[in-house]
Amino acid sequence: MRERSVVGVVCGLLVLLGALLTGCQSSSGGAVEDGRLGEPATGRTGRTTTVSPVPTRPAGYGAVFLAVGECSSFGTTSFTEVPCAGERAAARVAARHDGTVRDGPRCPPTTDFVLHISEQRPASDEDGDGVVPQGYACMRNLQPPHPGDPGGGGGPRTIVGDCVYDSGDGKVRETACDGTGGRRPQYEVVRAVAERADCPGSTALYVRLGGKRPVGCARPL
Repeated sequence: MRERSVVGVVCGLLVLLGALLTGCQSSSGGAVEDGRLGEPATGRTGRTTTVSPVPTRPAGYGAVFLAVGECSSFGTTSFTEVPCAGERAAARVAARHDGTVRDGPRCPPTTDFVLHISEQRPASDEDGDGVVPQGYACMRNLQPPHPGDPGGGGGPRTIVGDCVYDSGDGKVRETACDGTGGRRPQYEVVRAVAERADCPGSTALYVRLGGKRPVGCARPL
């Protein structure tokens, strides 16, 4: 209380004396927060996303979190949007959709992995809408390897050129065609068709691909 009274007296005297000094201000309204000029104070969060510990989204990369063409940091369960030219950038968004993967559009064929974005309602965010809707981003690595490429051994989709092995119970799983994966490839998908009858005679296995040509014709290796 004594300090506040002294400040008030000093400001009053300066006004009465007509000094050219202005700005007897309270420290609560200044531009410096957390000891750094122009930066938010510790503990303030921006847009966040999904599955585990919620990371802070840096401001200034667009109104939509992880829009097409933007980049994410490393990690598929904890990640942030980062500048694509920065050293933390790991993958670029090839497609971005609201909702869930099951109900939404399919990712492009050579997608390397999918980031699932849970709905978040932060207290504040840079575009002012106060919400990050549930959605998913189809990601492509900025640098090799690209598991989503034909024969790459991974990715969310099985496509022509991919190799699979029998995992039991009538199911197959994808593995790298060059043998660098954890399992040896047994079949290669050589064609995608609308119906099984359209597969070539050399087909030994039918693989479910989805889409307009949902049947994959696989030959033994």
